[in-house]
Amino acid sequence: MSRERACTGAGNAAAPPRVHRGDASPTDACGQGVDPFGDRRPVTGTAPLVIGHRGAPGYRPEHTLASYELAARLGADHIEPDLVLTADGVLVARHEPEIGGTTDVAAHPEFADRRTTKAVDGVAVTGWFAEDFTLAELKTLRARERLPLLRRENTVYDGRFEVPTFAEVLQLRERLSRELDREVGVYPEAKHPGYFARRGTPLGPPLAAALRAAGLDRPDAPLFVQSFDPATLRELRARLRVPLVQLIGAAAGFDAMASPEGLAEVATYADAVGPHKNRVIARDAAGALAEPTSLVADAHAVGLLVHAYTFRNENVFLPAGLRRSHRDGDHGDAFAEYRAFLRAGADGVFSDNPDTAVAARAGLLAAAA
Repeated sequence: MSRERACTGAGNAAAPPRVHRGDASPTDACGQGVDPFGDRRPVTGTAPLVIGHRGAPGYRPEHTLASYELAARLGADHIEPDLVLTADGVLVARHEPEIGGTTDVAAHPEFADRRTTKAVDGVAVTGWFAEDFTLAELKTLRARERLPLLRRENTVYDGRFEVPTFAEVLQLRERLSRELDREVGVYPEAKHPGYFARRGTPLGPPLAAALRAAGLDRPDAPLFVQSFDPATLRELRARLRVPLVQLIGAAAGFDAMASPEGLAEVATYADAVGPHKNRVIARDAAGALAEPTSLVADAHAVGLLVHAYTFRNENVFLPAGLRRSHRDGDHGDAFAEYRAFLRAGADGVFSDNPDTAVAARAGLLAAAA
């Protein structure tokens, strides 16, 4: 899998690739760096990132401090909090403004009258919303597993964990960096920024303020900030000095953005793209992995990194041919899926099971050593 290099003079030698988390860089017989990820790899000098998607929700309820901590201890390079705002303007980690699916709010009679229907980016959503609760009220709630029928073992943790603030996530990142003797990165997403902006509570200012308070507003910080909204990223570019990531969904509405011309435009305000994984390797009519698309090469050509989402171990999320039973919740051959995407040149993967992603990455590196 490694590139062939002749033993040339030192002046022509390529720099060996850096590997995250202090791993040794593999070298060839000439003592030069080798790249196990194929000719599609960019000249960035780093091994692909493993991003703990919402923490480690394959094992703990998502967006809890326990989930984030487990992700880091399983080897994730970055932990990913999605951010929404409370009624008193505090950033908290929830995947959506609606919190009924991930907390026990429905069991609190004192909040029954707050159940409502709102339009979130044009979609009618019924439930309870973070912006209708103060932080003190949110702290009386407890997290629940979002996919209880699929991840039954996670339900044992229902009721044990609070909704964390972004400040608490950043404090956890700092503590884990000390304990693990490596920089644990953070990869926040501004969720539904247009929705909050229309309410008069834009996410950009408190996000920027939180990063500055944590000493993370610098180009070399272990940090990426992501959003699906280009306008939000352009605003953040003016506020922050950190790498920005344009998310690219699977829906047809993102097709223009995923084109070579669209990626060139993205490169004017962002440092990376976070595409749905089907845009990196499409699936055929039978649901199996097809050949890689040109997205990675097109993104690299304009200087953008590619961090693909979302990788999960369960059969229901895996391509046909990699599922090992007919039960949705059973684990399939996730390693084969990771290998395909890393060999296709992905610079990072968002994973619900970071230990699996770390092991897949390590396997490719070991094979080249």
